[in-house]
Amino acid sequence: MIRKPKLVLISLAALLAGCSLAPTFQKPSTEMPSAFKEDKSSIDKVDPKLWRPAKSLEVADRGQWWLIFSDLKLNTLETEAAAGNQSLKAAAARVEQARAAVRANAADILPNIGVGANASRSAPNPVTFTPAPATLYAAQASASYDPDLFNRVRDADKALAFDAEATQAAYRSVLLSLQADVAQDYFLIRALDDERLLMRETVAIREKEAKIMKDRFRHGDVGAQDDANARSDLASAQADLSGLDRQRATLEHALAILLGKAPAGFSLPDSPLAGVPPEIPGGVPSTVLERRPDIASAIAGMQAANERIGAAKAAFFPDLMLTASAGTESTMLNNLFHWSSRAWALGQVGAMALTLPVFDNGRHSAGLEGARAAYDESVANYRQQVLVAFKEVEDGLSDQHYLTRQWAQAKEAATQASRATYLEQKRYDLGDVDYFEVVTTQRTSLAAERAAVQLRGQRFVATINLIRALGGSW
Repeated sequence: MIRKPKLVLISLAALLAGCSLAPTFQKPSTEMPSAFKEDKSSIDKVDPKLWRPAKSLEVADRGQWWLIFSDLKLNTLETEAAAGNQSLKAAAARVEQARAAVRANAADILPNIGVGANASRSAPNPVTFTPAPATLYAAQASASYDPDLFNRVRDADKALAFDAEATQAAYRSVLLSLQADVAQDYFLIRALDDERLLMRETVAIREKEAKIMKDRFRHGDVGAQDDANARSDLASAQADLSGLDRQRATLEHALAILLGKAPAGFSLPDSPLAGVPPEIPGGVPSTVLERRPDIASAIAGMQAANERIGAAKAAFFPDLMLTASAGTESTMLNNLFHWSSRAWALGQVGAMALTLPVFDNGRHSAGLEGARAAYDESVANYRQQVLVAFKEVEDGLSDQHYLTRQWAQAKEAATQASRATYLEQKRYDLGDVDYFEVVTTQRTSLAAERAAVQLRGQRFVATINLIRALGGSW
């Protein structure tokens, strides 16, 4: 029969077990604009022929934002990266570790039961009237239960659960970065294929011109300087092509690593960049906070820090541990499991141990101050992450808008430079200008064409950066 004081203590413990000392969490307010400053998707000042119709990220399957590019090879690469990237696998393992920590801490909320056995030998002792050496055999089961006064364990468990949520959001952030990096490397390689194709055509023209100039020099039609200039232009074009080949090889190696493959076992066939990227609308700023996994991770981190304040407060209050043990004891091993050998313990050894901190040299106060400071840090980190998110979206929107305009202007410059080169070549064929003037216009035309090709690749990269800043389509 349980004595009345113990019954009162147990009832009180049950009541206090549902009392959490953690503050009520409220997401901190942040200054949020009503619209993005650089969102030009609704402005008609730019030639509409330069823009493709806006497509929301939600037209793609959930999470598969790269489908809006309608590139089958990119789709394949994204699938391979999700299956083979080692950094992503490490992030997934961190998620499992966090979940295991939650399960391990939750075990403290439930009763713990154990079994054991031992044997002890005692010498003769006149004080205890032990006339001869004796061996005592024992087998027992023990149970312990922490009623979790003031939700100390539960608050810690909630904090770990929010930590797990933050880790899960961090995994999604790694996944989004991986997807964006794969797409960026892929389109940069395609842009280089465009540029390399242009340079190969230029090298072919330079080789033809160098051969013609060599023959004309041999026949005395031109001087040594024209012959040397033609050879120099050919070598310069070949050097530029080699530099582009080197850049492509480096990007291809990087893409292989993203896919979880050794560079030696991966190659991407040449394929020029097709089309232009779709326009991505910025949408409403508040949706950024809903989509971005790094923002979700910061929020979960704040919630975890908030729960740890409750756990730190609970350290100031009494801690109750209920324990009991039962088993058998006997000096004869063959009598150990007889009913007459039964033994149990309720009292100082096993019963209700109530502890109350009295003097701890400021340990608990320091713990509470540290928990509150950790929460303040998490709030500041969250607000900073929000600002960074808005800044990245603004950057992406401005890049998307101005690169589109810059690319259109570069295309026009390349068209006019090509026309100027054609006219200059006709004048040279008629003998009106020398070879140096033709080469000068050719160089200008090549530079303009390369600039247009590079800007188109930059447009794809900027679009992917904007998608990354918007949080994909989570």
